[in-house]
Amino acid sequence: MSDTHSFKTWPQSAARLISVAAGRSPADLVIRNGAWVNVHSREVVRDTDIAIADGRFAYCGPDAGPMIGPETQVIDAGGRFMLPGLCDAHMHVESGMLTVTEFSRAVMPHGTTSMFIDPHEVANVLGLDGVRHMHDEALEQPINVFVQMPSCAPSAPGLETTGHEISPEDVAEAMGWPNIIGLGEMMNFPGVMAGDPKMLAEIAATQDAGKTVGGHYASPDLSGFHAYAAGGPADDHEGTREEDAIMRVRQGMRAMLRLGSAWYDVESQITAVTEKGLDPRNFILCTDDCHSGTLVNDGHMNRVVRHAIACGLDPLVAIQMATLNTACHFGLERELGSITPGRRADVILSSDLTALPVETVIARGQVIAENGALKAPMPAFRWPDSARATVNMARDLTASDFTIAGKGDEVRANVIGVVENQAPTRALVETLSVSGGQVQMDRDRDICQIALVERHRATGGVVNGFVSGFGYNLDCALASTVAHDSHHMIVVGTDHADMAAAANHLRKIGGGVCLVRNGEVRASVALPIAGLMSDAPAAEVAAAADRLGDEMRAAGCDLNNAYMQHSLLALVVIPELRISDLGLVDVRKFERIELLEPQTV
Repeated sequence: MSDTHSFKTWPQSAARLISVAAGRSPADLVIRNGAWVNVHSREVVRDTDIAIADGRFAYCGPDAGPMIGPETQVIDAGGRFMLPGLCDAHMHVESGMLTVTEFSRAVMPHGTTSMFIDPHEVANVLGLDGVRHMHDEALEQPINVFVQMPSCAPSAPGLETTGHEISPEDVAEAMGWPNIIGLGEMMNFPGVMAGDPKMLAEIAATQDAGKTVGGHYASPDLSGFHAYAAGGPADDHEGTREEDAIMRVRQGMRAMLRLGSAWYDVESQITAVTEKGLDPRNFILCTDDCHSGTLVNDGHMNRVVRHAIACGLDPLVAIQMATLNTACHFGLERELGSITPGRRADVILSSDLTALPVETVIARGQVIAENGALKAPMPAFRWPDSARATVNMARDLTASDFTIAGKGDEVRANVIGVVENQAPTRALVETLSVSGGQVQMDRDRDICQIALVERHRATGGVVNGFVSGFGYNLDCALASTVAHDSHHMIVVGTDHADMAAAANHLRKIGGGVCLVRNGEVRASVALPIAGLMSDAPAAEVAAAADRLGDEMRAAGCDLNNAYMQHSLLALVVIPELRISDLGLVDVRKFERIELLEPQTV
């Protein structure tokens, strides 16, 4: 960790912490007259002072006056609440379209002081080298950014082709890196349930290192969950129902309840605590995926905590779920997650525990934000040029690349059905007309085309299919090189020529997202790093993303956070139907299926 932010390890600072707490030495910072939100005892202790030295809490009690010296910075809390900095237990930086530095810059004013990031998006494109770049950038931040080593690249072997693969040897190597906190979400849950040697080797390497295994059981069928839990995952964020949360906790896992830009899974599961009375210590709040617009306009973990409170959760319990519970889960309860002696001095000052306005943010004993304004210097980390040339298409595409051949007058087609505000899709079967030997879209029934364009090895491959739910009613196409998790290119459109133009534009700019209408690029977000991230400030990326959203709505798409839905259409580990570079995938059975059903004579 960098000394730039006055942060020392506990062994380095123990003697001074003791001396400050005893009143023998002055503190670096003292916060006076605050209401101490103690997440260990779940109470608010009024008229409390806090003394900080070497970036850690030294004293929490009624009077820190003896610890104030000539050089001590003093903040008068004025009776405001002093609560621990917020932790995001599971998230993907890449979903914000930002680098770690720019993501941190965006969330620090919202009170996030600890993040547990899983860079499996970068891993799919750049492999272990990409994870190392993310790891090294995380170490440079003025807040705590821990990295989980990605576990599943590809997420479903045999059903997709990634730019790089992650091996058990890669996992074992990464477990020795200083900032790796555990194994990222184990998305290949069928592999774990089947005892796949590769998956078990990755889990074993993590457990041998004494670190935490992240879970991902994305199926409503809980009959196989017992086998998955026996495989070692310690948490799971894929629950969408009360019974999902209950099952996870009963099996000794932490239930991570997420509120991202498009995933609203807190309200449906929090009743396990508020109504069923389950122990809240085993419930954790997280975001999973937040795009830059959400971060800039709505917030980060403060948004999640407010939402949980609005869903009926006691404010102190909600704060526990975003602080101490997370720290305990990752074995860091002696380092962070509470305002208690020895821990990293991460504090939020707020005048209201329900509305949770974030007025002052302190991380590692330094004021990093006040009233939404960033105060901390940020690192100048640059990704290498090798990470900026990743859209490898063999050629420009034409409208003919997106035609789907059909016989007769009509066909029965498997169609991906988008579900608003949820990651799962529906597997639909629809009758479509055939004209001139080509299967036609049906704009009146909200059925347009989807294509996955191979972009890692320049094979020239294009896989075509149909999707329903976006509502596009004009000639248009949306293309994105953010295509969880293989991160090829997904193109959704109502016009073949526009689909080709959108794909070719992203090839030209090196990755990103764009909307083409009537042959014209109407909005574009450049993501030159791995085709996933921009190193521009979050506000700039959010502004470009807002323009994209405006153009999507102008084309008829009124889904909430429709781009997030678009970017997940290739995620072949979440039911029911997805598309990959190898074809259409029925995730209920984990097998490829034909786009068009056999015609009966």
